[in-house]
Amino acid sequence: MKNIAEKKSIGSWVQTERAAHEAWAALMGQAPQAARLMHLLAARVGNHNAVVISQKTLASLMGVSDRTVRTAVKVLQAGNWLEVRQIGDRGTVNAYVLNDRVVWSGARDGIRHSLFSAAVVISSAEQPDKDALGSQPALQRLPTLYPGEQQLPSGPGMPPPSQPSLYGMEPDIPARQMSSEDMNEPHQ
Repeated sequence: MKNIAEKKSIGSWVQTERAAHEAWAALMGQAPQAARLMHLLAARVGNHNAVVISQKTLASLMGVSDRTVRTAVKVLQAGNWLEVRQIGDRGTVNAYVLNDRVVWSGARDGIRHSLFSAAVVISSAEQPDKDALGSQPALQRLPTLYPGEQQLPSGPGMPPPSQPSLYGMEPDIPARQMSSEDMNEPHQ
């Protein structure tokens, strides 16, 4: 019996029905690039069957032109394989919501939502600061309390009229509580 730590994460699986596989096989013969695109998107969906990605990144991942991606998306829309929700006014970045009767991630119940969350895929090539990526200063992190720790302000305090806290009357400083899962993650 596998222990819980050895189980694959829920997000690493997508599921399909046999009829969907047969339809997918037919799509491969009729529109191979559309079938490839559907597989690429299915591999990246989040828990609510959606992924946000630009057409340029899709084209790069597939090794095809942007036009080929647009044509493949139209085929998938016409065949009711997915819905497209435009992000911004140009239509080059979209949320692709996969038909949950074809492919889904997670439990089958509760997947029909009018609001959805999505995995967001971005390419470094599309970022205006692409030359600086990887060399930015680290983001500020909230202080973290480990189990059993208390918040105790320290240091000399500010010049009068401020004074350090009296013992037992320390202010409650905001911080996030560290869970046991967080303790197992590497710290930056």
